[in-house]
Amino acid sequence: MIDHSGLSVTDPAKSRKFYELALAPLGYEVLMEVPTEHTGGIVVLGFGEPQKPDFWLHEGPPQTPRVHVAFRAASRVVVDEFYKAAIAAGGKDNGPPGLRPHYHQHYYGAFVLDPDGHNIEACCHDPE
Repeated sequence: MIDHSGLSVTDPAKSRKFYELALAPLGYEVLMEVPTEHTGGIVVLGFGEPQKPDFWLHEGPPQTPRVHVAFRAASRVVVDEFYKAAIAAGGKDNGPPGLRPHYHQHYYGAFVLDPDGHNIEACCHDPE
């Protein structure tokens, strides 16, 4: 089981705003901002559902190739809400909400590129 993951972002303020809005439908929020005196001066943000951050952003050159991160959604409606929020926050469409039967019969997902081009997804595995 994965405990946490993260990615590098070039503009922490812009990415923070994007992720705060995009991940809100999933129940995610900024839970921790590591003081810069402990990070060598770079911004490090921990997102998650209260009480534990499990998705981290840190200031730096984005990984190449860009990262794909998929967040599990409780329902297809939440996937739709994620997509709308992410697009409204400045994300770029990389696959609108819909079934992806080539993954499995009930796979419902939406894909958005974040400000650095990382492929961010919300998905639900349950039947409608």
